[in-house]
Amino acid sequence: MGYRNLGECLKDLESTGQLLRIDQEVDADLEVAAIQRRVCRAGGPALLFTRVRGCTFPMLGNLFGTLERSRFLFRDTLDTLQRLLQCGADPAALLRRPGIWPKALGAAWHLHPRRVRRAPVLQHATHISQLPLLKSWPGDGGAFITLPLVYSESPGRPGWRHSNLGMYRVQLTGNDYQPGREIGLHYQLHRGIGIHHAEALELDRPLPVHVFVGGPPALMLAAVMPLPEALPEIAFAGLLGGRRMELCPTATGLPVAAQADFCISGSIIPNRLLPEGPFGDHLGYYSLRHDFPVLKVERVTHRPGAVWPFTSVGRPPQEDSNFGALIHELTGPLLPKLVPGIRAVHAVDAAGVHPLLLAVGSERYLPYEPRRQPRELLTQAHALLGTGQLSLAKFLLLVAGEDAPGLRIHHVAAFFRHLLERVDWRRDLHFQTRTTVDTLDYNGPALHEGSKLIIAAAGPPLRTLPTEVPGDLSLPDGFSRPRLALPGVLAIQGPSAGQPRGQTDPALEAFCRQVPEGHGLRAFPWIVMVDDSDFCSRTLDNFLWVSFTRSDPAVDLYGVDAFVLHKHWGCHGPLVLDARLKPHHPAPLEEDPAVVARVEALAAKGGPLQGVF
Repeated sequence: MGYRNLGECLKDLESTGQLLRIDQEVDADLEVAAIQRRVCRAGGPALLFTRVRGCTFPMLGNLFGTLERSRFLFRDTLDTLQRLLQCGADPAALLRRPGIWPKALGAAWHLHPRRVRRAPVLQHATHISQLPLLKSWPGDGGAFITLPLVYSESPGRPGWRHSNLGMYRVQLTGNDYQPGREIGLHYQLHRGIGIHHAEALELDRPLPVHVFVGGPPALMLAAVMPLPEALPEIAFAGLLGGRRMELCPTATGLPVAAQADFCISGSIIPNRLLPEGPFGDHLGYYSLRHDFPVLKVERVTHRPGAVWPFTSVGRPPQEDSNFGALIHELTGPLLPKLVPGIRAVHAVDAAGVHPLLLAVGSERYLPYEPRRQPRELLTQAHALLGTGQLSLAKFLLLVAGEDAPGLRIHHVAAFFRHLLERVDWRRDLHFQTRTTVDTLDYNGPALHEGSKLIIAAAGPPLRTLPTEVPGDLSLPDGFSRPRLALPGVLAIQGPSAGQPRGQTDPALEAFCRQVPEGHGLRAFPWIVMVDDSDFCSRTLDNFLWVSFTRSDPAVDLYGVDAFVLHKHWGCHGPLVLDARLKPHHPAPLEEDPAVVARVEALAAKGGPLQGVF
């Protein structure tokens, strides 16, 4: 049986040695976030900060800091849940596995929330200024809730059956918000609350919203699950937590999650937008100030003994990476049922998730062809880019499973090698231009705008990839320090980028013209132009982060001997990706040295974090 509330969870973690209490005073302004990130990188325990400067509420960090602990939190339900999800994609599985029926029926009962008359979360009132005001990075525009549970219902069809529970960023202080009376609500593309907001705008009335913080861990994981619209997250949380979620009605008509720790009640004001941000985000850069909806705060309440859970994001991997890993364990086996022919997918966390999606598909359309080439793969690629949040992928790299049955989707270096041995740049590049992209991606011409690229490779190898840089390799003037990032992938240090947003760089076009037939660069199918080739080539994660978070395919791809034929762009020589920082890019995240020193002091001998990192 799962946890009824967060308090039960903390007692369980402490009794099993997975929770560390920090009784020394810490500051919610930069310090607790820096501690949490450091402990998370070390694979350390959950952290309960009992003395937060200027605040009476304790803060909980790193709850999902390891995949093993995330599994532990749901150990009673994961197996049944995986079986149910597989049966949902393949109903005949229930007939093949009749033993699952009793568990399935019991679990299905947990989908229905339980109506209660009293809610602990409503027992005490407080004010926004009294909450833990977490600031994660020096350039953040104010304090944020980083694990918010934003609950809304359809204005036209009220009730939990047409509800949405999402983890949308909430800004508590700063910018032009009226202190304590307004907060910012940042929700991105492809988020369920957008449907409810659109309905409310059509009716020209406010949209009631509750922002919960805390509660059973099942609520937090359910809020980030990619669920079909017909399955409310509040119901799925019951399935995940092994008990029915408790909902208590309120005078506003919108119920509260009774076992949450905090509840901010309010309404999204029609047609009122204010700048939200900046915020140090999970791509490893700041998302900048942009207009987003405003939530008018009507009431702030909390349960007795309330605890404020939080996380801090930044360049991956971070704590949210474990959310993604657990979600993949649950939903990964479903995708082949949803997209016929797809064997596996991997949204690469080191590249920021949405920027890079790898997939292994099938190439079965023309088995009699003397030389296999991408055909069915292209059908599968477009299906993937039309499926849920996979539609936000920017680079989709797809190969045929028939060519290498032992290829594993999470072995990223091996995947790149397989693809680069087979890809034909004259044929295998397929662009989507002027389309919608992830809200946090600043490479395109404007917010939410950019391009996508499908690279589909199939058939026998076309080349042998170089595994070292020739000692006599010459480069055009202004380009230097060639470094091998992966077999067949060369990182080259280029001049600083200075071109206006959305425009190609004449210097890179000139570079491509200066690679004649027989030049040593032509042995490398993929060249990445970067600001620091030593950094880019030092680790696989560095290569992935630099290459795919700093480029827009339609603008930043160049090619040696490039051509356009029947509106298809390709190249005969190497593909050149411009992954330099551009003038319009937000700054990479950097910690405050003074805060780092304070955190390291806590880990020194005799400190509360000694031996943790």
